[in-house]
Order: sequence, then structure tokens, then C-alpha cells
Amino acid sequence: MLRVSLVKQYFYSLLFSTAFVHLTNVPLMAQTGSVTEPVRYIGGNTIDPSVHEGRLRYAIGTENIQVLRANREHPELADGFGWTYNHAPNLAYWEHTFFLQYLSNPKDEHVAPGHTMLVTSENGRQWEKPKVVFPAYEAPEGVAIPEGYNGYMMHQRMGFYVAPNDRLLVLGFYGHTDHPFGKGGIGRVVREVKKDGSFGQIYFLRYSSFTNFNENNTSYPFFKKSKDEGFVEACEALLADRLITLQWLDEDYGMDDFYGEGRVPDSVEAFSYYHRPDGKVVGLWKFSHTALSSDEGQTFSAPVKTKTLLMAGGKVWGQRTDDDRYALVYNPIEMQEYRFPLAIVTGNDGAVFDNLLLVQGEVPQRRFFGRWKDFGSCYTRGIVEGNGNPPGDDMWLTYSMNKEDIWVSRVPLSVKYMVEGDVADNFEDMKVDGQIKDWNSYAPQWASAKIVAEAKSNKALELTDADPYDYARAIRVFEEGKNVKLSFKVKPQQDDKGTLQVEVTDQFGNRPVRVYFLPDGRLVAYDGSKEIELGKYKKETWYKLELEIDAYLYGSYSLILDGKVVLENAALHEAVKSVERISFRTGDYRSFPTRKTPNQKVSEPLEGADDKVEEAIFLVDDVEVRAN
Repeated sequence: MLRVSLVKQYFYSLLFSTAFVHLTNVPLMAQTGSVTEPVRYIGGNTIDPSVHEGRLRYAIGTENIQVLRANREHPELADGFGWTYNHAPNLAYWEHTFFLQYLSNPKDEHVAPGHTMLVTSENGRQWEKPKVVFPAYEAPEGVAIPEGYNGYMMHQRMGFYVAPNDRLLVLGFYGHTDHPFGKGGIGRVVREVKKDGSFGQIYFLRYSSFTNFNENNTSYPFFKKSKDEGFVEACEALLADRLITLQWLDEDYGMDDFYGEGRVPDSVEAFSYYHRPDGKVVGLWKFSHTALSSDEGQTFSAPVKTKTLLMAGGKVWGQRTDDDRYALVYNPIEMQEYRFPLAIVTGNDGAVFDNLLLVQGEVPQRRFFGRWKDFGSCYTRGIVEGNGNPPGDDMWLTYSMNKEDIWVSRVPLSVKYMVEGDVADNFEDMKVDGQIKDWNSYAPQWASAKIVAEAKSNKALELTDADPYDYARAIRVFEEGKNVKLSFKVKPQQDDKGTLQVEVTDQFGNRPVRVYFLPDGRLVAYDGSKEIELGKYKKETWYKLELEIDAYLYGSYSLILDGKVVLENAALHEAVKSVERISFRTGDYRSFPTRKTPNQKVSEPLEGADDKVEEAIFLVDDVEVRAN
């Protein structure tokens, strides 16, 4: 009888897995994939909060690219305004072009003035200068700011809609500082991005349902006044798309019954979604909330907090990927002000996810203080279903760094973290300025990592650095091994500035082998914790370095420089059982900010933050690894 009873419970849990709000009081088993637990992470590993990378393995081949580097003193090098709060980016791909929009304020979150910027790229690597797509709001004459508010701002959870008639709409939400939600809202605006890159007129698409705003007391006309029938048709299609408009819930909960019955609660924020193989929609929100819909978002089950997904108020992004699998991207820690690292989990069915891996583990210093500017990769978004699909088998993501700079990441599919077999990278089969295949890279605007034509018959990996507070980095994952032989070539283009720190690491990011080209022209390595000087290096000269690492038995390594043994049986700097990555970095290893660094302690901008330093360049070539 007991067995029959359990079978019945299982059957009923499946039967009612699409139950909605009015059925959620029925007692059900916690069946993964049902309304009681739409999503589960089964990997078991969590992050180590003491290090930026969280001691995670890498999602191999991920490319991290800075789109905007905020600059207060030299606005012409950034956005033309010198504003240093930049946040909440959204991404689309249309007409062979990436479109990225983001919020921007002078210094602080939720403090006027605020506008929305739009920036484009043909390849996701080189980005144009941002343009204002929605300017700071100016109310019509005679319309006063309500008591308790202080100016106007923009706030939006979504940014783009590619309509069925192939019109690209860009959207934003105007409200009052410093609380644009509910009674503080004015309304949602829309304009078209034309195929020639120009913008159409700004219209209000929907007025706040909490207030009495309309055409008579706002600065832009209602969209139905447009004489462009195609534009109006695109707007009406958007208004009818429940899954798209659910992204608006944060700003306006729909007091006019816009969302109808079965709506999700007001308490959930930053909606993201994807379709499972069975057609059901999985809804995702901040603070680990998930729910299911069987009618394209018209109704959702009651959102439940998924205990296996650790996250705070940073957004979670979910999508079905081009390899017919699923991915969730989020900050896997329940600390609101410290949003690092940025990680990914993947799965086959949209319900069960595994392998917590690193997408972005770099946290540069925040150069400019501002209100509520959290540390790390914030508010990740990808490309919403229907808003385009860039060429190639990649997932594209965007986020702000420290709510200051704007970044994108390209994650190759299928997502993997292990390599089998030897590595032999001479870069000859890679395109100049193109993808660095199988390498993870981190490339700020003033510190690049890219493929270059070093000579007529040779390509190489080039790392440059002119950033006073950041660096370029390139990492090659290889087959994990206890005994590993590595070789590579390095060509410093100078011998009086800049650094290249070469480190071999294990899967947790421990750095047992360290060989450094220092700014004063010295080449050094470490025997345990002792720095060993290997001599002076010369600019524009290739050096071949070979490493023989015994990580398991003796905990030692040997270094051969241009065929000569210069360090034999040196002790590892840290004890490890194996190694699996080689890292090339143009700056010092960093652990600041930490989880205890004050987030809201008022401080002056970092000295020289807006000026480049003299550029240093290092070339890397012929990277070979054999593990056993």
C-alpha cells in the first residue's frame, strides 16, 4: 500500500505540474520541474567568497569585453557626458548589428538627472561611441514635481523589442527621483531604431496606472498619434506580448488590470524567462524565485524560492541556448553589495542544472564613489527570445561592472570546463582581432587581449596595457594533470615599464608556479615564497620558457629558459594536487575589494583614473602543454 501511495503522489505531482495560483494550496511532492520546484541546481559546489573568482572552474573560451569605460575628466573618451553611474544594460541583435542600451546618471543610482544611452557593434568586440536614445526628462511648462520627489530619472528592466513586422523598438521608463515606481512613475516611452541607424520620434507607449499622466501633461505624444502605421502595429504587438510586458512589472504593477488575472505578485523583480522542451515557460526573478506558465505567461504558478540557487538582488538570466540546452547566469552569493563572481550553470531540460562555472571573475577597483554602486558584475542580461540571434554558437551577455562600466561576455557553446589531450596553440588558424579559440580573455578598453599579425608569416596573442587601474588577461585551460610540461614564447615590446605575470594554476585558482616579467626589466620566478632573479630581459626579443611541473609527488617545478635550465626542482609557491590552467596577466593579482570593503564609504575618485599610462605590450606565441 505504501508503494501505491507514493506512486499516486508522484503521478499527481506530474498531473498538476502546470497548476496555477488558485491550485498552489494543493499539497504536492517537491518534484523538480513542477510548480513546487521549477528549477534545481544539483552541482553541490558553491563559491569561496574570499577570492574574486570564487575558486570556480572556467567556462572555457569565454571572452569578456569592455564596452564603455566611464571617464569623468575626459568625457570625449567615454560617453560625451562624463557620467560615472552606468548600469542595467540590455542587449539585442538586429540587422547584423549588436544593440546595447543602459541607464546613465552623473554619479549616483536613482538620483537625477538620468538618461538612457544606446551603443552598437558589428562584431561585439569593437563598439561605437554611445548615443542618447532617451534624454533626461523635462516636464511640460506648468507640470510641477510632486512633493516628496526630486527631479526625474529613467529606470527599466527591458530595453528592446523586435516586432513581428521586423521593426526594432527601443524602450525606457520615466519616473520621479528617487523612487520611480508606483506613484512615482510617469510612463513607458518608445522609439524606433531605423535600419540606417537613426532614431524615430519618442512616444509614450503606456502611462503609469498609478497616476493621471496623459498626453496633456507629459512631454511626448501617445504612440497612436504616429502616422507610421508600421510603427503603431509594432507597438500594439509589443503591448499584446505578455512575456515581454511582464518585464515591466517592477515599474508599474498594473492598477488598471493590464496584467489581468493570475498575475505574478508585486514582490518579485527583474523577470527573465525561457521555454522548456514541453512548451512550458520558466519564469525567473531576483532572490532565487521561479515559477511556471503553460499559457505563454497569461498565468503563472505562485513563485517559489529555489533553495539550491544562491543569489541576492543581482538579476538572474536564463535562456535556451543554440545547442538546445539551457543556461542560468547569476552571482551565486547571498550578499547584496558584493556581486561577484558571475557564474553559469547548464542543463539539458530547463529544470535540472549542473556545473557551476566562471563567466567573469575579475573585479577591478571602483574608480568613482556613488550611491548604491555595488562591487562586481551587476544585473546580467542576455538576448531575449525573439530579439535576434548573433552568428555562431555563442551566448552573449551584458552587465555593468561596479555599476560604472559596461561589459559584454561571449560564452561559446556547448559550455565546457575540461580539456582532453595536448595543447598546441600557435594562433595561425585564428583571425586577427577575432576569437581567441579555447582561451578565456579579459579585455578592458585600455588593456586589450587579441590576435595580431606579429610578422608577415606569424600571428601571436598580444596583451596590451595602458590602464592605471586594470589589466589585460588571457587564460588557457588544459587537461588537468599531476605532472605537466608546458612551453611558450614571450616577446616584451619594452623593458622599462609594464609587467607580464605568467602563472600556472589548479582548478581552484591556486597559483603554485609564478614567472614574472617585471617593469624594471627583470625576469623572476619563485622558489616557494622566495623570489629568484633570472636575469634581465631585452625588448623586442622572443624568449622561450619551458616548465616541468610535478604537482603531486614532489611539489616542485623546473624552468628552462631558451634551452638552459635556470631553476631546478623549485618548490611550488602553493601546495596543489594538480594543475589545469596557464594565465598571462598584465598586472598584479588582486583581492581588493573584499567582502568587507565598505560599499558606501564616501571617497574621492582614484588618482589618475581618467588618464592612460604609457602603454606596455607583450606578445605570446607557441603555447604547448602535455599533461600526464
